[in-house]
Amino acid sequence: MAQQTSEQQPTSEQPTSQQQVAAGRASAPRPRAGGAASRDDAYTARHLSVLEGLEAVRKRPGMYVGSTDSRGLMHCLWEVIDNAVDEALGGHASRIDVVLHADGSVEVRDDGRGIPVDAEPKTGLSGVEVVFTKLHAGGKFGGGSYAASGGLHGVGASVVNALSARLDVEVDRGGRTHAMSFRRGEPGVFDDGDAGPRADAPFTPFTDSSELHVSGRARKGAPSGTRVRYWADPQVFLREAAFSYEELLARARQTAFLVPGLHLVLVDARDGAEGARTEELRFDGGIAEFADHLATDAPVSDVWRLQGSGRFTETVPVLDAMGHLEPTEVERECVVDVALRWGTGYDTTLRSFVNIIATPKGGTHVAGFEAALQKVLKKVIEENARRLKVSFSSKPGGDRLERDDVLAGLTAVLTVRLAEPQFEGQTKEVLGTSAVRGIVSRVVDTELTARLRSTARQDRTQSAAVLDKVVSEMRSRISARLHRETQRRKSALESSSLPTKLKDCRSSDPGHSELFIVEGDSALGTAKDARASEYQALLPIRGKILNVQKASLADMLGNAECAAILQVIGAGSGRSFELEAARYGRVIVMTDADVDGAHIRTLLLTLFFRYMRPLVEAGRVFAAVPPLHRVEVVGAGRRPAEVLYTYSEAELTRTLRDLEKKGRRWKDSIQRYKGLGEMDADQLAETTMDPARRTLRRVRVEDAAAAERVFELLMGGEVAPRRDFIVEGAAELDRERIDA
Repeated sequence: MAQQTSEQQPTSEQPTSQQQVAAGRASAPRPRAGGAASRDDAYTARHLSVLEGLEAVRKRPGMYVGSTDSRGLMHCLWEVIDNAVDEALGGHASRIDVVLHADGSVEVRDDGRGIPVDAEPKTGLSGVEVVFTKLHAGGKFGGGSYAASGGLHGVGASVVNALSARLDVEVDRGGRTHAMSFRRGEPGVFDDGDAGPRADAPFTPFTDSSELHVSGRARKGAPSGTRVRYWADPQVFLREAAFSYEELLARARQTAFLVPGLHLVLVDARDGAEGARTEELRFDGGIAEFADHLATDAPVSDVWRLQGSGRFTETVPVLDAMGHLEPTEVERECVVDVALRWGTGYDTTLRSFVNIIATPKGGTHVAGFEAALQKVLKKVIEENARRLKVSFSSKPGGDRLERDDVLAGLTAVLTVRLAEPQFEGQTKEVLGTSAVRGIVSRVVDTELTARLRSTARQDRTQSAAVLDKVVSEMRSRISARLHRETQRRKSALESSSLPTKLKDCRSSDPGHSELFIVEGDSALGTAKDARASEYQALLPIRGKILNVQKASLADMLGNAECAAILQVIGAGSGRSFELEAARYGRVIVMTDADVDGAHIRTLLLTLFFRYMRPLVEAGRVFAAVPPLHRVEVVGAGRRPAEVLYTYSEAELTRTLRDLEKKGRRWKDSIQRYKGLGEMDADQLAETTMDPARRTLRRVRVEDAAAAERVFELLMGGEVAPRRDFIVEGAAELDRERIDA
């Protein structure tokens, strides 16, 4: 049994190491005035500090985990989880549990091989203590334990230990459970008593030697595995730092996609949580299922899988038999796996990973993927130039495929696996291994070219749709660029480049101007007399515009009504839309209060949602609410006659009932407006256009993904789901509401 000693708190008679350093600096001889030699002699070796072991981590935690706020706290958790995932990646583990305890601690359990418990030859320490107390120590430095892993620097577990007020580790191996505890990186024993483990329990550090003790027998059915529970150190992390369950769930779901068959269980048992939230995740479809999960728009192509590998050599320092590092040329294999699909939208979702570690800032693998993608599509488009009516040219104004044209509407998951990749920093956000770029580029070039040139019927149809999508994005970008170059905010005297049917306002301030999109010339005539021409502009459209949910981008740009709306608003379309360039502060859709008017309004809102979504998200798109009935109440005695407007049949019924109760009469000829053109100008101004008395409905997009699904259901190309929706809702339809 190793000897133990009670922990001694520093006192004024027993200064700490930091106090000793400060005292050493204070007692250093001060330089005499004058003479360069005296100033040089004042800075000597005694002023240098050498931080041993985990002291460096506690002194500069941001160097290892990025920050000491919630982001750094979550990074520590990722380090522990990734060690367990590496076991699953190697085929040694099938289940990982992550528990957020009520006392602020977090526990990670896996059924892998378990951390080695035997003595490490060079240090004489157990494998558990080496992993948790020695920087740059582990089984991922070319020893053959892991072919590919996320933990590469050997500092993950030891950094978490150094930044924890307490860390407990249990390892099941050989039918027995081995346990060890640490306080701020120092091994020892906690006296927990009957209250259970806690971070502030009395602690006795080991002095002569450390002990990895056997705490019991391993559980039946689980012969091996590792359990790590730790309490983050409040001396290091900010008080407001906290674990985010939503972020943990997103990361766990991502891991479950990347390691098919891995069973991940998350439990949030913290105080304040609504009970113990539990989530179980397992996906067998891999990154193809991941790409399908990430996509929110309607598909242009199925999820395509591009797979391949390549080999390269690099010179790395390798430990020889004597324990010395010798530069050695080794051969590496890089396995590339890509899942991608194009959709009807224009947003790009690209997730990249190296050995299942996310690289949000990209790196050489992402650069190789994007370069190959652009190269292949340009090559195949040139082969189909006649059908696509495109001719690439380097001359000014000529067609030229750019990166954004290819990435528009793309959802892709890119993974590479290789031994000992080079990252930029411990946070592993950027891959730096240069040879990976060429390998990824070759795999994508070969596989994607074969897919786009495939003669299979389904592949040929989807390839044609993808090429049309890319060419349409290119033309849209060129058109938007030309529009931005020529578009200027027009006053009433210089609106020659705008559609002639636009009745513009005199104000040039977008913040105080409104654009009414009205249905037909008859409504335009009335609205022209009813508007406040200082700040209200009118744009008439002819009937029902193009259904852009079904149509392609090229068809939308070629439609006269859609093109006029884009030109008048003047902010571009799709990914090139610039909210600040919009010529009007509000866009108000003003259609008739009937079924056709509702259909036209839906078509217009579909156009705004798909191609001018920032305008909707900013709350600058409105729907006018014109009245349906006009009730003229007869004046009683000296009371003057009164006009009431109602906006539905139910409101009309309630209004007439209230008038009857009050003993008031109304003229029998209750006017029902079939359209805006039936109103007089003063009636339209009073009810629909005057800001002081009108009612507007603001169009909002609270959930873009849900709105996208609704638009696709109601306006998309798939007829069967829409038919099912109509049939299911037919029983709830009031036949009297049908305007026929």
